[in-house]
Amino acid sequence: MPRAKVLRLVLVMLGVAAVAAVIGGGLVGRGGNPPAHQPAALADTVISAAGKVEPLSEEVRLGVSITGKLDEVLVEEGDRVATGQLLARLENADWRARLAEAEATIRIRQAQLARLLNGARLEERQEAAAAVRETEAVVEQTQRDLDRYAALGREGWESPQVIEKTRRDHGVAVAKLAAAGKHLAVVAANARDDERAAAEAELQLALAQRDEAAAMLAKTEIRSPISGIVLRKHRRIGEMISEAQDMPILSIGDVSVLRVRAEIDEVDIARLEVGQAAWVHADAFGDRRFPGHVSRLGVMLGRKLIHTDQPAEKLDDKVLEVLIDLDGQPPLPVGLRVDAFIVPAAPAQSSSATK
Repeated sequence: MPRAKVLRLVLVMLGVAAVAAVIGGGLVGRGGNPPAHQPAALADTVISAAGKVEPLSEEVRLGVSITGKLDEVLVEEGDRVATGQLLARLENADWRARLAEAEATIRIRQAQLARLLNGARLEERQEAAAAVRETEAVVEQTQRDLDRYAALGREGWESPQVIEKTRRDHGVAVAKLAAAGKHLAVVAANARDDERAAAEAELQLALAQRDEAAAMLAKTEIRSPISGIVLRKHRRIGEMISEAQDMPILSIGDVSVLRVRAEIDEVDIARLEVGQAAWVHADAFGDRRFPGHVSRLGVMLGRKLIHTDQPAEKLDDKVLEVLIDLDGQPPLPVGLRVDAFIVPAAPAQSSSATK
């Protein structure tokens, strides 16, 4: 074989060997080797999983319970908020007007009930009593006139027409006296039970309408249920917000303690215990570790929700959620994906092994 052909054959074989070495090294690094921040010796002694940073309170998404147009947003992302603090407001001029109307109606109903319970004013009672005395005097006068004209009529000195007119006048006076007496009785009497019940019911109705208007007005104001910081501002002034859809205005969270929600593969759950030491790592912080401990174990397996976006990642594995409380105040933003590592409990030896 000519020397040139032999040389070309040798070069081709060397090239193939080099390519195979590169591919083989890449496959090993992608598949079985642990990450650079995880020593190979730890791969068999710690439990590793993907996780996400979240506040102590988790993310609290604040929405509305009525439909309306967003009128004000009083905070910005990163602002600290206190429990009960007003954060945003929907347009509510109509509900403020209804509340004012309801409060005015309450005052009217209270006055009507007080008038009913207190009875008529002193001046009204005095006026009714004077009317009775006046009609009594008229009755007495018409009675004397009737008696005198009747006596004269019997003597033939008075006409029957005059006597009849006097009798009619006396009857009218008697009727007026009866009416005046009834009016005085009504003015001086206490309220009947049914009247009092009706007035009290009207007052209770006005109070209920006031409470309804106040409750609807309160629904236009979005207040913080916890102390924490504003994580995200989702909506802007002028946008229509509906309770029928997932339309949060703000997200807030208590970041006094940061947690990592890690998803542990089902094959490792037997080695988990509350209180175990743990740490997390984030690519953005190099080889820095952020220590913590396991604070809570889930009670139900589920599908993965946190993904690493690695080609070889299995998406159908069953996982158990574990919460890791981080020590101190690590500079990790909420929502950051991290790698979590838990130092497992030592496996218990079986009775047969101890023998």
